[in-house]
Amino acid sequence: MNGLITLFLILTPMFIGFALPTHTDLVKMAERTLNYLIYLILIVIGIELGLVDDLAEKVGEIALYLGTLAFLTIGFGSVALWILDHRSQVKAPVMPTKTKISLSGSIIQLSCLALGFLAATFLPAQFIPPKSSTTVLLMGLLFLVGISIKGSGISLKEAMLNKKGVQISIVFTLSTLLAGVVFALIFQDVSITKGLALSSGFGWYSLSGPVMTDAYGAVWGSVALLNDLIREIFALIFIPYFMRYSSSAAIGLGGVTSLDFTLPTLTASGGTKIIPTIISFGFITNIISPIMMVFFSTLG
Repeated sequence: MNGLITLFLILTPMFIGFALPTHTDLVKMAERTLNYLIYLILIVIGIELGLVDDLAEKVGEIALYLGTLAFLTIGFGSVALWILDHRSQVKAPVMPTKTKISLSGSIIQLSCLALGFLAATFLPAQFIPPKSSTTVLLMGLLFLVGISIKGSGISLKEAMLNKKGVQISIVFTLSTLLAGVVFALIFQDVSITKGLALSSGFGWYSLSGPVMTDAYGAVWGSVALLNDLIREIFALIFIPYFMRYSSSAAIGLGGVTSLDFTLPTLTASGGTKIIPTIISFGFITNIISPIMMVFFSTLG
């Protein structure tokens, strides 16, 4: 029952934001506030990570978790989507232009995390954020996410009408969740539900970090955050290469970021013809990712 209450409390703000009437000024304000709130959340996670006891002794363990999770989630999704295109005999689109790679956003996110980590070493006790901070900030984040998704101008009906986008979403989701199950089977201290929760971020590091921190603590929150950040960086670099062999694998590589950060790279690599598929996939994964993250994490 407690898990259901937590699920309700955390997800309700997103549905409220999504239910609000669409207004251009409101959407712009939400998106602008969202960026600053993400920076604040990352700093708080960094502070909590810096306060973890015996963190130096856990660095090797964290690196092992992170490397394994990133390899499994990116690998399973990419292979499954390549098989989808191969069986459907989908031809890779002609690459129209060379793409420019920008990692500035990822660098800023990592800098905020590092800033919080360093701040934990000299902040007086009275300035340390309370344990409930992550939950409160997470609820605010999901409220703004709901407004932002509603303001994208894409309805769930329109997204569902794109057959290819729906196919990619289903295959990507199932294969990535399977990666989470395999991750849990590899490590005895990771439950199946925890593996599913960690794998369902789909590249949404600004959300998976606070959700996993709230559920499992700063160490696992950092693993989830860095895992999804690695996906974005990997996608920005390798989307043009993946596009040569499988457009579905290239689209799935960025996960939820296909609707924003990796969209220019995908469009430049695959052309404008695949934009409807990209938008459909991005919209669907943006809707289901937070729901699955919160749901699985409340199960233990």
